[in-house]
Amino acid sequence: MITEYFGEVKRIIDALDTRQIQGMLESLEALRDRGGRLFILGVGGSAGNASHAVNDFRKLCEIESYAPTDNVSELTARTNDDGWQYVFAPWLATSHLGSNDAILILSVGGGNAEKNVSANLIEAIDYAKYAGAKVFGIVGRDGGYTAQNADACVIVPTVNPDHVTPHTEAFQAVIWHFLVWQLKVNEGRWESIEYEKDKKRND
Repeated sequence: MITEYFGEVKRIIDALDTRQIQGMLESLEALRDRGGRLFILGVGGSAGNASHAVNDFRKLCEIESYAPTDNVSELTARTNDDGWQYVFAPWLATSHLGSNDAILILSVGGGNAEKNVSANLIEAIDYAKYAGAKVFGIVGRDGGYTAQNADACVIVPTVNPDHVTPHTEAFQAVIWHFLVWQLKVNEGRWESIEYEKDKKRND
């Protein structure tokens, strides 16, 4: 079981579309250069990833970033009053999402309009396109609605249908951490500690 699972991880790494990752990296660098904002959207485990990613992009990359799911009061109010489908798009509208900005979708399936899956992400993508914002995604399966409409989308390859969710959510973190470390202008705490140690040794 252990060998099988981590063997799948190796296969996913070998099959990743690095062109999409490079495209997202270049687009995020351009977003920062023009002073744009990054809104990171996810539900379930991907919402936790969104919160973590916001921290990294803000603190290490100095990209102004937000996750709607970080405000549980607003999230539940919108769910209660307007319905789960409309928790993200009106939030983006209130934030005056525009052509300088981008959204990053973190999702296992990427949304499916026909099956009414992750309708809130679909509404958010549609609004982002309407507002002229860029759409990025890190998703699994076939990428769904996100892959069909994104400017850059990394699809985590499905190597075992029984492990789509854990692999996708794990590789969301792998990929965004790569992006952050390529774009960082501030060192991570542990890297800076090691740097100071090396500096003292060389002085």
